[in-house]
Formats: sequence, structure tokens, C-alpha cells
Amino acid sequence: MNVLADRFADPVAAHAEATIAHLGEDPSRPGLLDTPRRFAKAMRFLTGGYSLEPADVVGSGIFPAEGEGAVLVRNVEFHSLCEHHLLPFFGHVHVAYLPDKKIIGLSKIPRIVDLFARRMQVQERLTQQVADALVELLEPKGVMVVAEARHLCMAMRGVEKQNSSTATHALRGVYTLDAASRQEILSMIREP
Repeated sequence: MNVLADRFADPVAAHAEATIAHLGEDPSRPGLLDTPRRFAKAMRFLTGGYSLEPADVVGSGIFPAEGEGAVLVRNVEFHSLCEHHLLPFFGHVHVAYLPDKKIIGLSKIPRIVDLFARRMQVQERLTQQVADALVELLEPKGVMVVAEARHLCMAMRGVEKQNSSTATHALRGVYTLDAASRQEILSMIREP
């Protein structure tokens, strides 16, 4: 192993330094000297979602429902890492649910999105996980999650299509059966 890698107690930093050297760069040059440590810190932040579950980020943020209308939180920004190439993908998620007996504090929905986005992911799974978490926490009449993202694994390598984006959705409960209810949420998402 590279002698320089031994200076890092963090194995992620040590591996990053070795990777830099294997790619043909000099990890001891001034511009790269602290890169392995910064890389390890960034990766721990970007994958911090493994240490928590939805109930952890929601805490006491669930309350009795007082109305019957749908709840929609639009344009929740997220950043994640594609599990296939460890390159970023980013975009926004729209999360709607039709309460039954419980509602959730509005700030908790972005926290749930971030929880799952801060894992090595695929967009399809991220969308499903957000929907499933709300079903488990709230037992609502329905959940609809729509995610739109740009993937750097498509823009920077492979097909190199910088303007492509991907949309995914997850439907639960009433939104799987009732096209009018789905359309109502889609219309709300498109509103300015």
C-alpha cells in the first residue's frame, strides 16, 4: 500500500489517496494533499442516511388529522449518489398524501427525502422509499411521490446527454386506483 495512505486513520481517506495514485496523479502534491480527507468527509455526509430511519427524523412530528383534503409538498430539492457509478444525481420531489387519521409536520417530508437521498441510490428506489415511509408512518388513504432528476452518470460519461432528465413516481392507496385523484395532484404540482 502507498506509504502516504498510512497517514490517514480513516480508511475511506486512505483508499481515496490510493485511488488518486492509481489514476496516475501524485497525491502528495499541494493541491491534492488534503483531498483524501476532504473526500472521506464529503462521502460520510453524502451517505449519512444509513444511520437513521424515517421515525428518527420525524420524531414527534405526527399529529391528529383535522381535515380531509390532500397535502402536497412541492419541489423538495435533493442530491444523491448513483449507486452504479457514485456520481451525483439531483432534482426535486413532489410528495402528496391524503390523510386518514394522522398528518405529518411539513418540514418532516423534506427530512424523509434527504434521509433516503443520502444513501447510494437509484431514483426508482428513492421514490418508492419515500412513499413507503409515509404509508408506514401515517397510514394515509393514499400517497403519491413524483421525482424528477438529472443524472451526471448520463451527462458526464456513457451517452453524455447533458439535457436529459428522468421522472419516476410511486403510488399508494387511493392514488393507485383513482385517476381523478391522481390528476388532481398532478394539476397541483404544475401550478405556479
